[in-house]
Amino acid sequence: MIDKSIKMGYKGTMKKAPEENKLEKQAVIFDAALKVIREKGFHQARMSDIAETAGVSYGLVYHYYQNKQSLFDEIFRHWSTNLDDFLDEVIKSPDPLPLKLKRVIRYFLDTYQEKPDLIHFFITQISRSAPNLTETRLDHFRNLFVLVETVIRQGQKENLLRSDFEARYLTYSFLGAVEAFLSVMVLGNEKIKSDRQKERIADFILEVFLNGAKAS
Repeated sequence: MIDKSIKMGYKGTMKKAPEENKLEKQAVIFDAALKVIREKGFHQARMSDIAETAGVSYGLVYHYYQNKQSLFDEIFRHWSTNLDDFLDEVIKSPDPLPLKLKRVIRYFLDTYQEKPDLIHFFITQISRSAPNLTETRLDHFRNLFVLVETVIRQGQKENLLRSDFEARYLTYSFLGAVEAFLSVMVLGNEKIKSDRQKERIADFILEVFLNGAKAS
């Protein structure tokens, strides 16, 4: 049995650690910011709009984030860190190359299915918005290509992918296909309706890439 004296306050209500409470509030603010940015665009989005959408006080948003730019940076850092950690795990995994590539495709499709506002942010505010790419953000963006290129090089060493093309060009082609497909869905406001559809999309992107890049 769990010791209730550890988990409960003196009135019997659950108490959360300050850090846990902070993370929960930040997550709510993140989601609200993504929603507002999607509806109004980054430059038209106001911190007051984000606070209202999040259901928190205006002051609380400023308590965590100095301004809209710092909130933007934190959302981007959070996205990049999670993606980098995932790609590191893919690189180190014993999975065969096709599965590794499919996992990368699935990561983006899963995110779009579960958090479409986040993918909308990535496509419209980062991938297709050069003015928003500060040097720090550009470094994170480049790292995405470096990590995926590592997977591509593994495929070349195993003679599964063509070696007459540079690994970076194959990387551009692979990520370009994923980004282009997502862009059409985002800009057309299309939804992934089922896991089956998601699998078919992932298989399609993978097959088109492998048929053009596989070693003969």
